[in-house]
Amino acid sequence: MGWVAMLLLALAVAAGLYPFVRKDRGALQFLLAALLLALAGYSWQGRPDQPGSPKAAQPPRAVPDDDFATLHPDLLGRFDRAYTWMQLADGDRRRGNPQGAAEVLQSAVRANPRSYSLWIAYGYGLVAASDGAMSPAAQLAFDRASRLAPNHPGPLFFYGLALARGGNWDQAEQVWRGQLTELGTSHPVYRAALEERLAAVRDARTNGTAVRPATAPPQQNGPAPGAPAAPAAPTDGNAAAPAPPGNSAN
Repeated sequence: MGWVAMLLLALAVAAGLYPFVRKDRGALQFLLAALLLALAGYSWQGRPDQPGSPKAAQPPRAVPDDDFATLHPDLLGRFDRAYTWMQLADGDRRRGNPQGAAEVLQSAVRANPRSYSLWIAYGYGLVAASDGAMSPAAQLAFDRASRLAPNHPGPLFFYGLALARGGNWDQAEQVWRGQLTELGTSHPVYRAALEERLAAVRDARTNGTAVRPATAPPQQNGPAPGAPAAPAAPTDGNAAAPAPPGNSAN
């Protein structure tokens, strides 16, 4: 059946082009040579006797949450404009489209250029979209977040998380150990996340296994005694996003 279809196709092409080349002997010879070459190629590579094997379209495979998706609701806040953008990006990433997630967050920082939490998310999103590489654009995003919220532990913590995303666990551990020392007794939610990540790295080295995924930090019932209050919610959509209780940017 394959050869019959191929011959009929060749004859149809020849019949369609013959009126245009019949007065030009060179063009006619070229047409015949092209058809013969096509038939020779089919006889060499074609497999008309091989049964077909149609495959149904495969639905996109869901991607499990990474450490950023697990931690950002508790560490960067919920139910504000920045969280909404991050949820949109998380949806793209779960569908196996990290580049789309990074593009969503790029739109987010353009619309909210003074949101430190969105710059953090954008920096991490760029790393995820580039297979874990800390690109200059991702580094600039984390630097921008640090300038917008210089006293907030979020930019440095998630910078370490982005390093870990690329497999740079030694650098991430160094960042987190230094940050844990500097935090002292403040920011209990971040302290819990830091201690959990450092313990995961230590256990992986001891057991020779992969570092276990992050778990959400324990919930806090309001700010710890002596912890600074969270900043007021922004009114223009461009101020730094408010931190959850116990994790103030002030």
